Parts: sequence; structure tokens; C-alpha cells
Amino acid sequence: MNDVWSLLVESFWPMLLAGFTGTVPLSLASFAIGLVLALLMALMRLSRNLVLSGIARFYISVIRGTPLLVQLFVIFFGLPSLGLTIDPFPAAVIAFSLNVGGYAAEIIRAAILSVPRGQWEAAHTVGLSPTKTLTRIILPQAARVSVPPLSNTFISLVKDSSLASLILVTELFRQAQNIAAFSYEFMAVYLEAALIYWLFCLVLSFGQNALEKRLDRHVAH
Repeated sequence: MNDVWSLLVESFWPMLLAGFTGTVPLSLASFAIGLVLALLMALMRLSRNLVLSGIARFYISVIRGTPLLVQLFVIFFGLPSLGLTIDPFPAAVIAFSLNVGGYAAEIIRAAILSVPRGQWEAAHTVGLSPTKTLTRIILPQAARVSVPPLSNTFISLVKDSSLASLILVTELFRQAQNIAAFSYEFMAVYLEAALIYWLFCLVLSFGQNALEKRLDRHVAH
């Protein structure tokens, strides 16, 4: 038992460090790119242009209808057969970004639709262009509505980033696998990894609450 505790103490910092240098950058980069893609897809879905709307519908359907692991393997293992080889970390970012884009697009679309139509009409009355109306009036209000589900998406992404270990990305779970394989203390090491993931998610939950309170100050009730 003492050996197990010593192993857990010694392995905590390497796993935590792998979380900060691998899991966190991977999650942040994927979420940021995914949000931009999601906003684009949401606006295309709301467009009256049938071609743009159809492209967005198809993309969202494919992303939501296929497993993230399959998407990751297609990017990393499948593309080389077409002559396009991508390093593990960028491949993971691409796969996770595309996945976030598909799920977050519907969240953002629903948030935009939740803003009363009268807001558009009032902005048009005072002479604001559709672009300014969207960026200055609609999106700030939609942001408050979308924060909880988008935060849940980000938390899920942090946990799903463990899948990147399957393509040899050095992140938290990959480090845990290496330690467990060396020590043969699989249960203890994996439970410790789960604890670190949980701590990361707790911090994100506190950040979500703080962001919601901040946005509340700028949204009329």
C-alpha cells in the first residue's frame, strides 16, 4: 500500500503537467476554432440561401451522426491514404474542432432564434445594418443564452481529449497510460487521472458561473 501511495504522489505532477501542456492547449485550440466554425454554420443554417443552408445541414448531420473516435481516425489514419499526412496534435485539433463545430452550431442557432424578432425590427428602425444588428444587438443577447450549453460542450471536450492518446498525443491520459504500463498499478493510476480530469472540470464549472454572472449585467431582463 505504501508503494502505491508513493507512486500516486510521484505520478501526480507528471500527469498534471501533461494536462496543462497537452490537454488544456488541445482543448482550448479545438474549442476556439470550433466556435468560429459553429457560428459560421449557425448563420448558414439560418440563411435563406438554400445552398448555404443545405451545406450547413449536411455538415451538422454528419458530425452529429458519426462517433468522435471515427472522425479522429479518419483525420489521422485515413487522410494519409490520400497523400495528406498530419502530425498527431494538429490532427487531434482538426478532428475536435470539426466535432465542436457540429454540436455548437445548433446551440448558437437556437440562441440566436431565442432573441425576440422585435430586436431585429427595432434595430432596422434606427438605421442599423443587418451586420451591425447581428454583432451589436443579437449576438450579445444570444451569448448569455448559449453560455451554459457551450460550457457543457467545452467540459465534454476536455474529457473527450483523452481520445487523442490513441493517436499518440502526449496529454493527461497518455501520461497515465505510460505510468500504469510501467508500474502495473492500473486501477490506482487511472483513478488518479480521473481525479485530475474532475478537478479541471470543477475549475471550468466555476468559470462558467462567473461568466454567466458577468453576462447578466449586460443583458436586459
